[in-house]
Order: sequence, then C-alpha cells, then structure tokens
Amino acid sequence: MNKKPKLLTASQVEQLFDILSEHISPRCELEHRNVLDLLIAVVLSAQTTDKQVNVVTAELWKKCKTCQDYIDLGEDGVAEAIKRIGLYRNKAKSVIGICQKLLSDFNGEVPRTREELMTLPGVGRKTANVVMNVGYGMPTLAVDTHVFRVANRTGLVSETTVEGVEQALLKRVPQKHLLNAHHYLLLHGRYTCKARSPECDSCPIAAICRKILEK
Repeated sequence: MNKKPKLLTASQVEQLFDILSEHISPRCELEHRNVLDLLIAVVLSAQTTDKQVNVVTAELWKKCKTCQDYIDLGEDGVAEAIKRIGLYRNKAKSVIGICQKLLSDFNGEVPRTREELMTLPGVGRKTANVVMNVGYGMPTLAVDTHVFRVANRTGLVSETTVEGVEQALLKRVPQKHLLNAHHYLLLHGRYTCKARSPECDSCPIAAICRKILEK
C-alpha cells in the first residue's frame, strides 16, 4: 500500500504563507467594477486566460452594466462580443441564464452563499468560491489548476481531487492568511511555480518546499 508523501509541518506551512505574503500582492487579475462583473468574468475565464477575458469584457461592459442589459443584448449579441475566447457560445448561454435567474430569484443581486451561487447556470464550486472571496471578502479557497499544483507540489497537501485540496487547505492554512491564500498560491503558480518549468532557483519558498527537499 502506497503511503502519502510527507507533508509540511504546521510551522512550515505558516512560514510558507508568511513568505508568500511578503512577496506577492494578493489581487484578482480579472478586471471588474462590481460583483456582477466579477461573476461574469469568472464564468468567461474557463479554459481562457485572464488577459483574454479582460480584452472582451472591456468591450462587453460598454454595453452591459446590469442583468437586464445582458438580456436585452441577447445570447447572440453576447456571443458576438466574446467570440475571441474559447467556448464562447456556451458561455454566452450561461451569461444570459445567469442574468435571467438573478432577476427572477435574487432581485438582480448576486447571492452570497455557495449553495445559491451554484444554482446559477455555468457556476460551479470554484466560481462560487472566487465570487465569495473576491466579491464579498469571505475566507474561501478557490482551487484552480495553479492552486492544485502548488498545494500538492510544495507539500501543503497530498490530495487527488479539487475538493480534497480545498478542504485540506482550509484546515492547514493559518487563519491570518486564509482570506488571501487563494491569491498567494494562484499567483505563485502562475508566475514562479509553473507547471512545466518551475523557477525553483529564484523561488522564495524553495527552502521549505517538498519538491526541493526530496531531490
């Protein structure tokens, strides 16, 4: 029976996040003006870079500020506005469905709970967690490919599923860093701890990273 790799100790976990907090400014790289914008941008970002999303939303938001604006523009109009990104037709359908449900069930307001957010078309657990964290300042952890990779690679967790990583991180991340932990791990993974060519030589947490220690 295979044993799970050794995890970082609690003190090492705290040290890791202390270091990341000194080197990384926590931020959402998806541009948005309000929580509705954020929700739409996160839905559009699936299998697409934040930079590409920011390009199309800059134009889309000249026409759409409210749920009704999106509905008036229509599915074809939204699709035309976002056609530069992947899966644009499915995403346009989700955007219209989201706006219709927000108006019919939530008085046009983006809900604050994960359960309610996940009733919206195209909104899964990760998207809901991003909205709760970035939009409403809740200490949730959205696990994308970067967070999943960094958490497992460094020894913060040893999990094989997205939800497993999320739950394990919620237990291990120090409370003082929980609000921004998602940003620290995501941005570290995007710019330093890359999938194919991690920049270990310049990594600020290399001294306590399991990947380095086990070499």
